Amino acid sequence: MNSTGRDGAHHSHALHVRGVVLPDGLTRDVFVVDGRITFTEQEDATTILDGGYLIPGLVDTHAHLSLASPAPRHAPPEARVRASAKAQLDAGVLVLREPGSPDHASRNLGPDEGLPRTYTGGRFLTPPGTYFPGLAREVTDEELPAAAEEEARFSSAWAKVIGEWVTEDGRMQANYRPETLADAARRVHALGARMAIHANIPDSIEAAIEAGFDSIEHGWNLQDDHIEAMRTRGITFVPTLIITPSAPHWIPGLGVTPAWQRNLLDAAKRHHEVVCRAVEAGVQVLAGTDAGMGPHGMVGMEIQLMLDAGVPPDLALGAASWLARRFMGLPGLEEGGPADIVAYPDDPTGNTAVLARPSLMILDGRVILSPDMQHPHSHSH
Repeated sequence: MNSTGRDGAHHSHALHVRGVVLPDGLTRDVFVVDGRITFTEQEDATTILDGGYLIPGLVDTHAHLSLASPAPRHAPPEARVRASAKAQLDAGVLVLREPGSPDHASRNLGPDEGLPRTYTGGRFLTPPGTYFPGLAREVTDEELPAAAEEEARFSSAWAKVIGEWVTEDGRMQANYRPETLADAARRVHALGARMAIHANIPDSIEAAIEAGFDSIEHGWNLQDDHIEAMRTRGITFVPTLIITPSAPHWIPGLGVTPAWQRNLLDAAKRHHEVVCRAVEAGVQVLAGTDAGMGPHGMVGMEIQLMLDAGVPPDLALGAASWLARRFMGLPGLEEGGPADIVAYPDDPTGNTAVLARPSLMILDGRVILSPDMQHPHSHSH
């Protein structure tokens, strides 16, 4: 993809974009000055787009950049995470959240390299002998709070715990005691960082809610009382709907008993209904693709699955754009905010096919794609 200003310098002259700003739906003149957005008219501004719909870019709130990378299989982690981030950028994603990784290679990714703003959770935390071999940092129950603090301090953003795994006799069991999770969350929050959990059984979901975790990732087997508790405590739900259709292919390989296979497959089938109930109850539900389980740059498909589940179109798009940015502590298309802008010829709300055809992309004030550049191949679908 063509880009300009990758040497770290913003455009010295003002840029002008006119279009319908979402979610407000108002046609506005947007100016980019020194990498920031302003609505104050700039007389010398160069108009680079007049018409279309403007959002602050897409967000994938659950992607593992070292895994399923487009880079060659034996490429070093630094090359792998950059190739994955580039595939995400090609799909209009300007912000990435990585809740857990096998390594620390994503830590410094960002607009200085012409890549999405990236917030990592450091390494996955799981007990010895659990999770997929070689992917996680293995820590015992008593080691977890200090390890979570270390990963949060390193990433300065997040720590991520694997909430449950398969026992030797094929049952799913919570990985850590509830009081240990609570201690870990306290220590991470004291740093100003946040805590995520991979949780798919009621025991680990309940323990994470009680511990005050900030997000539940996947959340299969989420019950109505969990939804109500998440709403009252402001806990975010990232359901990764995109991995549920393939559940019959990978669940048998986990080594669980037939009864647990049935439980997980039933939960996968019900997951879209659970997501809809969570949205209706007022839980913040955000779009994450679990890229690493599958290819990067598929957030358009996650939005479509949310729409198919009955999530209102403005919330489904917001879950992968302005609402997700707010969750990450970033403004949308606002006065003084960083100039992250993606434009589409038509309204993408409720129409994910439009997301595959951005007409303009500006990342941190740098033009990544504009109408006079050759359109890159899209990875959105």
